[in-house]
Amino acid sequence: MERLIDSNYVPWLVIKMLARSGVYPQLAQIVRYGIVGVLNNLLGYVIYLAVTWLWLDPKLAVTMLYPIGVLTAYFGHARYSFSYKGGKLYVLLRYVIAQFIGYGANILMLYVFSDKLRFPHQVVQAVAIVVVGGILFLLFKYFVFPKQLREI
Repeated sequence: MERLIDSNYVPWLVIKMLARSGVYPQLAQIVRYGIVGVLNNLLGYVIYLAVTWLWLDPKLAVTMLYPIGVLTAYFGHARYSFSYKGGKLYVLLRYVIAQFIGYGANILMLYVFSDKLRFPHQVVQAVAIVVVGGILFLLFKYFVFPKQLREI
């Protein structure tokens, strides 16, 4: 009974339960997606803060920095987050479409919350990174790298 209460045993018990339930692979994928996203967006957000503090309009800064983040994130998400090994052209086209949706959501959030409602653009962009990340996760999982393409 002491072993069940031991704090070192509890995390392993939870991991075993998750693995048996089928939740673990999805949770692991979300964690991998988060790791790639945090590494990619942290540097981008610091650069965004610097260039908007110095001279650049927030929406122009996002427009300039977004393609760089898109390019660097593709490789991490395709290989690491979604384990995709299939053809590249078809998936790359879908990836670009998904990223245009993400970009549109980002610019729309800046326009509505910063330009119109006068929230600080720094806060709006920080929240937009998380919101767009969620939108992109769903698009990547079900549109860009769907399961049937990953198994080919």
